[in-house]
Amino acid sequence: MKVLFVSLGCDKNLVDSEAMLADLGSRGYVFTDEREEADIAIVNTCCFINDAKEESIETILEIAGLKESGRLRGLIVTGCLAQRYQEEIQAEIPEVDAILGTASTDRIVETVEAVLAGKGQNCFGDLNSPCKAHTAGRYLTTGGHYAYLKIAEGCNRHCTYCIIPQIRGGYRSVPIEVLVQEARTLVEGGVKELILVAQETTMYGSDLYGKKSLPDLLHALCKIEGLLWLRLLYCYPEEITDELIRAMRLEDKICHYLDIPIQHASDTVLRRMGRRTCKEQLRTVIGKLRREIPDICLRTTLITGFPGENQEDFEELYRFVNEMEFDRLGVFPYSPEEGTPAACMEDQVPEEVKLRRRDELMELQQAIAFEKAEKIAAAKPLLEAFVEGRLPEEDIYIARTYRDAPEVDGYLFLEGDRELFSGDIVRVRVTGSNEYDLTGEIWDEFTE
Repeated sequence: MKVLFVSLGCDKNLVDSEAMLADLGSRGYVFTDEREEADIAIVNTCCFINDAKEESIETILEIAGLKESGRLRGLIVTGCLAQRYQEEIQAEIPEVDAILGTASTDRIVETVEAVLAGKGQNCFGDLNSPCKAHTAGRYLTTGGHYAYLKIAEGCNRHCTYCIIPQIRGGYRSVPIEVLVQEARTLVEGGVKELILVAQETTMYGSDLYGKKSLPDLLHALCKIEGLLWLRLLYCYPEEITDELIRAMRLEDKICHYLDIPIQHASDTVLRRMGRRTCKEQLRTVIGKLRREIPDICLRTTLITGFPGENQEDFEELYRFVNEMEFDRLGVFPYSPEEGTPAACMEDQVPEEVKLRRRDELMELQQAIAFEKAEKIAAAKPLLEAFVEGRLPEEDIYIARTYRDAPEVDGYLFLEGDRELFSGDIVRVRVTGSNEYDLTGEIWDEFTE
């Protein structure tokens, strides 16, 4: 039986997809990217913002059409859209044979078997049940030399624009021993970089151990032989502790890189968002990180056009971005999500204003990023870099430094006559910059 598996959305969703793929593979199913060859199709969906919702629906409808024209015998929908809109999917897309909620992905094999037997079933488990171990491992889709490690599920924040607690449940950490075993298995399979993800990584362990235990987890993971890099994403600024900063400074395997989603810098807008920081707290934690870890690379995300955001609020955010000079920055126009308090707020901002403000911030950030890349190039530092691939027509290798998370940041383009492979790690000398990206030359092979 051939399975077509489509994974949409964030890296946390990707971890769920990889676990489902491993479950199916352990039962003898094989996978295909050719839609016309599939016996059964699975779409792991996203609905965090409206664009993601539309992409999920379009994908489901496209694949549903294969049931009439192809060999497809069953269509299963899982993930966030499935959890949130189960009734609508059942009523409006009858080609869907089964729906799995976000807490039931471990039942993918029995669901596939039921669909193939003509007994479609829907499964929706307890959103607040403890996180389950991936007993069949993971079927990596990232190339094999890096992998995401989801350390917790759900969220307790209830930001006024976010639907995640309703479709993923409350915050539940995966026990340290389970994560260490999963990480060890991944490293034994060739993974050299682990990227820690959760809706919020900085609250890790608070539910299990009575305290924020991310530093304890990091120390345990750093002991794994063969693991070279650990990268942290989605660290809420108010939860970045001195202990976490100390762990980052002392453990050589932890990349000096943090993703800190601040969303805004106007105290008025932050309060309306339900965030728990103010502008001065943001300035303080960013300053501390840069003092304690001078070479740290900081990424953040912002929302423009949140309900009630006036021109003064936006100008305050603009000045803050100009002052802070983030190394990496993404901006999203506010997307009203039904069922959230923000969607019902007064003073909704016109779409064209959201987009214009986003573009202004990105233009500012582009200038900041280009200048930072030029400064790095001028210093000609010696850095370690992971090889990601090769441009054969130009005889150039594509690589990432500690400053670059996969898929979202820039690259380092390498010249050299040495044969390298994806996943190799080398020392490089930075020699120049090209807008967001750096250029360099291979210095020597990396030795642990």
